[in-house]
Amino acid sequence: MAKGPPEAPRIVNRKVRYDFEVLETLEAGISLTGSEVKSLRAGRASLDESYAYLRGGELFLLDCNIAPYPMAGYAQHKPTRERKLLLHRRQIKRWQSRVTQRGLTIVPLAIYFNERGIAKVDIALARGKTHADKRESIKRRDQQRDINQSLRRRR
Repeated sequence: MAKGPPEAPRIVNRKVRYDFEVLETLEAGISLTGSEVKSLRAGRASLDESYAYLRGGELFLLDCNIAPYPMAGYAQHKPTRERKLLLHRRQIKRWQSRVTQRGLTIVPLAIYFNERGIAKVDIALARGKTHADKRESIKRRDQQRDINQSLRRRR
């Protein structure tokens, strides 16, 4: 039985699917310091209120809060610094045209470690929902929950 590294938690932005209509997703690498990786492996991060923006042909993640790692000593990082997202140039150009033309935004869905132990970010091209759209989502979710409950009772 092979023993691999312990499973690192997946940090998920749960509010995104409520506040935005997700149109397209993409997996991106993220440029991190050592203390940020340790803190992520401990599950001490938050994606609430974070977003990505394009500047100079590069994509950056802003307002992603990765808590300071207590054992880092003097080599501590700033919790909400902007972090570079690593994508191919053609992927960035394709999303850049869609963001500028249609008024879409780029939001992170989750941060996780892949099977090779590399930190990855799921990002989404999204359109903001109106208040009426949010009400419709809640109604649809409640109806689906009622259907599932009645099916479970029937068995």
